[in-house]
Amino acid sequence: MGSAIPADGFSAPYRYAMAFATALYGFLALWLSFRLARKYVGPVWAFLATLAIWWASSLPVYMYFNPSWSHAHSAFVCALFLWYWDLTREHRTLAQWMILGAIAGLMLDVYYPNVLLVVVLLVEALPQYARSLRSGPSASPTLSQLFMRHVLFVIVVVLLMLPTFISRAIVYGGPFETGYVSLRLYLWHSPVFLSVLFSSNHGLLSWTPLLAFAILGLIFFSFRLPKIGVPFVAALIAFYLFISVYPDWAGISSFGNRFFVSLTTLFILGLAYLLELVAARFVRPRAALAVCSAALACFALWNLGLMYQWGVHLVPARGRVCFRAVAYNQFFVVPVRFASSMHTYFFRRSDLMQQIEKEDLQELNNSAQP
Repeated sequence: MGSAIPADGFSAPYRYAMAFATALYGFLALWLSFRLARKYVGPVWAFLATLAIWWASSLPVYMYFNPSWSHAHSAFVCALFLWYWDLTREHRTLAQWMILGAIAGLMLDVYYPNVLLVVVLLVEALPQYARSLRSGPSASPTLSQLFMRHVLFVIVVVLLMLPTFISRAIVYGGPFETGYVSLRLYLWHSPVFLSVLFSSNHGLLSWTPLLAFAILGLIFFSFRLPKIGVPFVAALIAFYLFISVYPDWAGISSFGNRFFVSLTTLFILGLAYLLELVAARFVRPRAALAVCSAALACFALWNLGLMYQWGVHLVPARGRVCFRAVAYNQFFVVPVRFASSMHTYFFRRSDLMQQIEKEDLQELNNSAQP
């Protein structure tokens, strides 16, 4: 239209739109997660859990620092899928099955490991099929009705994934090529179950320890409400097992284990339920609120400090880190350097990013040398 702005996808309007949309989708993920948690847990604890996961997990890195990555969008579409699955769980019409299939297809378009969240439907379906087989023609729904609903769901998922299949065929030469590591090279015979959780090389719990409490709370929730909690725990386990056999399980230059950002909704629900359990042991509600808020603030402050260290390369962006050095930096380096870095971030951001990129390239060159 005659504008001097390059229409290349990388000039300022594109980058601003991308960054704003990423932050918005990340916020919508938190809002949907809060809505789901509030359904089963008191609103105060659902709200506190949402704030805590917002600032004490890997999510803020991919909402604000690396907005061009897909993880905040993945958190949103997974939250939408889990929220709508729960909303329609009791009586799902054919139209709602189609909507759920459309959300699931979009969820896979955004990030293919999200297919593991469809496990909630599998866990939901197994007792339904067993009940239909026992009851025979008198069952409601009948076996054929159940089967046709699931077939309809799969058809809609495939239709919504056509853009992905077409683009993969154009770019990689085949509709089922992902551009990632071949399935043949996965760690089928040597899964890294413990490293995914505890390694200093971007382990989920070693980098974002609050998620250990969130997972514990989700397990407790599954005992209280198994019809909802068991499918959620099954999805979490399936996702964890998949990452444990993925060759790049550490996420290369990930903050924490970035793959698990997709499970933000499950973490918020689990943490909210655990907070409510802890609060029930206090005689005074205000004391419970004060203690829980203070503890969560400590996790958030630690995470923000670690984000800063990772962002400015006080710790390596790739590979293992020394947590003794991390702890030292948190108390003696970050408070000194943080203010000046924030001034540069807001007023001379290009200079800061060029410096970070230069350090990142230097780190890559050093790691490539024998």
